[in-house]
Amino acid sequence: MLTATEPANLSAPLSSEGPRPAGHPKVAVGKIGVLIVNLGTPEATSYWPMRRYLNEFLSDRRVIEVNPILWKVILNAFVLTTRPSKSGHAYDKIWNRERNESPLKTVTRAQAERISARLEAMPGVVVDWAMRYGLPPIAERLEALVSQGCDRVLIFPLYPQYSAATTATVQDKAFDALKTMRWQPAVRTVPAYFDHPAYIDALARSLQGHLAELDWKPDRVIASYHGLPEDYLTKGDPYHCHCHKTTRLLRERLGWEAGDLQLTFQSRFGRAEWLKPYTADTIEALPGQGVKNIVVITPGFAADCVETLEEIAIGVAEMFHAAGGEKFSVVPCLNDSELSVDMLTTIIEDELQGWR
Repeated sequence: MLTATEPANLSAPLSSEGPRPAGHPKVAVGKIGVLIVNLGTPEATSYWPMRRYLNEFLSDRRVIEVNPILWKVILNAFVLTTRPSKSGHAYDKIWNRERNESPLKTVTRAQAERISARLEAMPGVVVDWAMRYGLPPIAERLEALVSQGCDRVLIFPLYPQYSAATTATVQDKAFDALKTMRWQPAVRTVPAYFDHPAYIDALARSLQGHLAELDWKPDRVIASYHGLPEDYLTKGDPYHCHCHKTTRLLRERLGWEAGDLQLTFQSRFGRAEWLKPYTADTIEALPGQGVKNIVVITPGFAADCVETLEEIAIGVAEMFHAAGGEKFSVVPCLNDSELSVDMLTTIIEDELQGWR
């Protein structure tokens, strides 16, 4: 029992050392885990690795909200027989052959390593990374953090704009893993950061830096976000609004006019109507409107991936030039740049308040 002359150090972390009853198992506690999570990646570009990845991704009820029995038939009879080869071809164009992995995996690992280095001044903070689909899985990395003594874990879905198909499914998977743990850590999740000042500033400075490197001036800048089916919006998903607010705040931060930065949505899948305007259709039409030189920025992607490196930088660029466009450039995602690591670390430090 504490006496009046023995004040408690309530801010000190718990220790796994110290006296324990005879035979008591070793317990590791007192650390804080930070788990950054991105979408996911196949392990190779050939048919079967692509099929495994797409099966996991497209079987997620958060991603595909149609009748599950009907969708299972469509998925196995049609989608998974043709799409793995098509998607594998796209991944092959941008594959990191030095490390034999997708750029998304390379960048996410680097983000975790650089954030960890920034947080070295916070003793007892352990940073790790995972993928919602593919490897490394969320459950495995959560278990690894707990085994290292993390009795508090901050889960950081790397999606600036919230959607049930992205942020929520990361949290679902994390909570599923927690259900299996006898001793669960305390958990926090990072909210969508679509309007966080550090995020808007990082986007603005990244775009300004890119424009300064060009020897030409764009007629227009396109802000392209990953699309969603329109009915997700009507069901209450805030993603559409978050994208519009990010674009408005970025435009205001740059001091641009309304028409200088145009919002579009990419990566449509299936026959349903998705959020509009569509990136590909919009950009293909621009040369006919006299807009011959454009820059594309993809604010919703925390790291370059097949949607930015292949779909936009290769596919949409070819479409634009075929339609009569002249100059086309894509701003790299924030990736593991200084701007990105500064921003992500700032958000993490904000969310760890009260735990440190």
